[in-house]
Amino acid sequence: MIVLGIESSCDDTAAAVVRDGRQILSSTVSSQEEVHHRYGGVVPELASRKHIEAIVPVVDAALAEAQVDAGGLDAVAVTHGPGLVGSLLVGFSFAKALAFAADLPWVGVNHLEGHIHSALLADPPPPFPFTALLVSGGHTSIYYVTGPTAMERMGQTRDDAAGEAFDKVAKMLGLGYPGGVVIDRMAAKGDPSRIAFPRAYLDKDSFDFSFSGIKTSVSRYLQTHAETCREEMPDIVASFQEAVVEVLSFKLVKAARTRECRHAAVVGGVAANSRLRERVRREAASAGLTVHIPPVSLCGDNAAMIAAAGYHHLRAGARGTLDDDVFSRSPI
Repeated sequence: MIVLGIESSCDDTAAAVVRDGRQILSSTVSSQEEVHHRYGGVVPELASRKHIEAIVPVVDAALAEAQVDAGGLDAVAVTHGPGLVGSLLVGFSFAKALAFAADLPWVGVNHLEGHIHSALLADPPPPFPFTALLVSGGHTSIYYVTGPTAMERMGQTRDDAAGEAFDKVAKMLGLGYPGGVVIDRMAAKGDPSRIAFPRAYLDKDSFDFSFSGIKTSVSRYLQTHAETCREEMPDIVASFQEAVVEVLSFKLVKAARTRECRHAAVVGGVAANSRLRERVRREAASAGLTVHIPPVSLCGDNAAMIAAAGYHHLRAGARGTLDDDVFSRSPI
């Protein structure tokens, strides 16, 4: 089954063609980083407008790369939430119209479920069951995954997502947007043990997260060390990053042990962070676990993961209707 996937939940317009939920025939992403950089974060209205401009060229590019047209597709899958409603509506409305015009079945896909499928697109994919740490700019959760469409949330952030904390700390330091990439690069030059920022474990037997406290701790440090913070910048970002990564790694390994899983996965935009990838692999190896992390190209928002997840829902008989709508918050 050849599925066209469409993703527009935030500020990336993406389309991909995937065969049988595994083979990526094409994957195209149009980024809006330059548009939102000056504002230090995503401006929803601007994001929606840019999606409108990009959706047709991006889908055309994905179809051309895969060497198929609408007649060569078997189905369409599209993100229907969670995300920015205005952004979602662009991709969702386009997908519905395309499927209706081409007389193709289509299905809406949960964006978070799509991220988990990015691990299943990697080679080799994790066997079921496995635990998955989903960590991005808008979400930080741990899931117990027992099948392509069967997953249970074990815990989530109670306030800021990890990626959101990265972006906000980068903004405090004047490093620009998006902050995760800049912090990752600068942290490599710093000492992660130089500043003892707090580790927000909450309850070590819980799988929930909280990152608002460490953000506040960084802010206070900058206020009390205003004269030296410029020289200390690499150490500040390295210490901040280490505090976040340590908690994420600990809770993922703890979740795998609790559910007696031998495999774990890290997905989402923050999964591209080099220190997180390194630490999770080390902690997992010490615990006798195999960790699966998709290539960096599949960590951020992309449509291949949406097509892959949609394939399994379509095989299970799921079908979208013209009355379906998008949603901003996730039920899973």
